[in-house]
Amino acid sequence: MRPRFTPLRSAALALLCSGLLLASGAHAQNLPPEVEQALASAGVPASSVAMVVAPLSPTPGAVSCAPEPVNPSGEGNPAPAPTTLPAPRLNWQAELPMNPASVMKLVTTYAGLDLLGPSHLWKTRVYTQGYVQGGVLHGDLLIKGSGDPKLVLERIQDLMRAIQDKGIRAIDGNILLDNSVFKLPPHDPAAFDDDPLRPYNAGPDGLLLNFKALILRFTPDPAGRRVLVQSEPPIAGVEIPAELPTAKGACGNWRTRLAADFSNPNRISFAGRYPSSCGEQQWGVAYVDPASYAPRVIEAMWRAAGGQLSGQVRWLDKPATGRPLVTGISLSLPEIIADINKFSNNVMAQQLFLTLSAAGDGRGSFGESRSRFKRWWRERFGLRATPLLENGSGLSRNERASAASLTALLQHAAASPHAGAFMQSLSIAGVDGTARRMAARNPGSEAIGNARLKTGTLRDVAAVAGYAWGRSGQPYAVVGIINHPNAGAARPALDRLVEWTVKDAPLESPTTPSP
Repeated sequence: MRPRFTPLRSAALALLCSGLLLASGAHAQNLPPEVEQALASAGVPASSVAMVVAPLSPTPGAVSCAPEPVNPSGEGNPAPAPTTLPAPRLNWQAELPMNPASVMKLVTTYAGLDLLGPSHLWKTRVYTQGYVQGGVLHGDLLIKGSGDPKLVLERIQDLMRAIQDKGIRAIDGNILLDNSVFKLPPHDPAAFDDDPLRPYNAGPDGLLLNFKALILRFTPDPAGRRVLVQSEPPIAGVEIPAELPTAKGACGNWRTRLAADFSNPNRISFAGRYPSSCGEQQWGVAYVDPASYAPRVIEAMWRAAGGQLSGQVRWLDKPATGRPLVTGISLSLPEIIADINKFSNNVMAQQLFLTLSAAGDGRGSFGESRSRFKRWWRERFGLRATPLLENGSGLSRNERASAASLTALLQHAAASPHAGAFMQSLSIAGVDGTARRMAARNPGSEAIGNARLKTGTLRDVAAVAGYAWGRSGQPYAVVGIINHPNAGAARPALDRLVEWTVKDAPLESPTTPSP
């Protein structure tokens, strides 16, 4: 069933309605029995849970919240009068600050849409410092990043072709890289969970290339005696074996059986064998020396495109400029937030969060972005408790948000001009993104296809938030957060919450044709 939703006509009205919906249901409610049962099975007490299910607009027969027509100048707009709205269907510990894990990405992506606008683009600019003669740049080539969250392999290749289309085939000088658009503290990829090779632990960068990751592809040959090893993107000065011996037996934990060693920035080695029964597999790893990743990749890709280079690729110590040559344009902001929310990409979320303070002529920092976010939140949500953001991705032990604040944000977003882009960035329950796993847990769930959700998972945290459409046609904002050592085992309780939200009316019985 395709979700049905008509946004309210005013963002200001959405704020009023959000507050009334939660305030009118401030009394305690019992959790749905199926949610309580799933929590009990996981050993999680109700005191470790916060949940809200609230309508997005008045139900049939309720007093309308529609405001008077708005004057675009903002002068003479009558304030909408408070009205009686339906109480939330569920309002459990709504004001309790909780760690929402990756559900916090909803806050970052909606703030990004509202502050930057859906037409926002990141621009990677290329300059020359010297003169071009006979296809040779006599001088340096400068590549200046703007914090593009998704400057990946294909788009780097496009940038290389664009440079060569301008008549530069060889560089008699250096390639200089400028990532000064962000002011960042030193990043320790092992700090969060002592697993620095996990791609989700990559740090943000003003010139972030391919998420600072290597993708290793293992393909057994038809005879089954060896496995071919390919890596992308190409990376200069790193030895990677072209093939490995295979092993017999079940696939199992093939990564462990490879006995890989990624500790040397100049060499990746494997002391084990690859089980041929695994077929083709991929392994994404964060490059062990993040600071040298971009210079190595740019050099390798320039040479792979047929370019020549007499000097080095290196980072600039301070911002510089030159004669404009070409500009690489990012994906659109709606496309970026879809990747962030559907696939829970941490470093992309951090890039967007930093851009909140870097847009225009600024230099982005976490502190400045937190300040800009707080100002925005007060403008949009008044006294509603402000979520506590550290890096904007949810990959944090310190970030906090209440279910009430997340619900208010969802309601505001649904009523805004950005409703379509925001809602389409969320995973369809049981179908795509991180919410697709719902179908594996409960293939017959009525929530499948009837909710758009963002999930969140950390040690001791399980969360879900988004929109669900009831049998009645009523759209809801739904938020569920669990903070408990057994949170991972309680994920079914969040599934039950979404299913309960959808089941807001009896199933219609099929009509029997009259004889």
